[in-house]
Amino acid sequence: MNIVLIGYRGTGKSAVGALLAERLGMRLVGMDALLVERAGMPIPRIVEREGWPGFRDRESALARELAALDNAVIDCGGGIIERPENLAALRANGRVVWLRAAVPTIVTRIQGDTQRPSLTGAKSFTDEVAEVLERRAPLYEAAADLAIDTDPLTPDQVAERILARLRE
Repeated sequence: MNIVLIGYRGTGKSAVGALLAERLGMRLVGMDALLVERAGMPIPRIVEREGWPGFRDRESALARELAALDNAVIDCGGGIIERPENLAALRANGRVVWLRAAVPTIVTRIQGDTQRPSLTGAKSFTDEVAEVLERRAPLYEAAADLAIDTDPLTPDQVAERILARLRE
């Protein structure tokens, strides 16, 4: 069984994923890092060359591949839920945990991030986060087996809450 972490950028997936993997003796797989490694270029360059559909195709192929793993914590990119087949594959052998955070928290955590190009174009950064999060929230909710609000918590506290909920 895998633990699949979903949520918008800046909700703590990478930090919490590392803690969960360590505490459970599981393998950690960061989907975005693996996509970058395999492409030999950062995500903005992939999107520049192939467009968002090309990037999403790479992400979908990787989701199908990772679905075959067992005993892994999978840190998904924020847009993994853009295609329903991605979560269908990952759910086959995984519990899906949605890490949530409010727009101001996300903006504070990721405002200096240059690893992703704009998803909406000419909007302000805060407006973009709010718009994309509003569109994605129902998709995250529908995909999740459980959800944890990360706003007031440290990564360690989030990991502990996940572990407690998974033991229930």
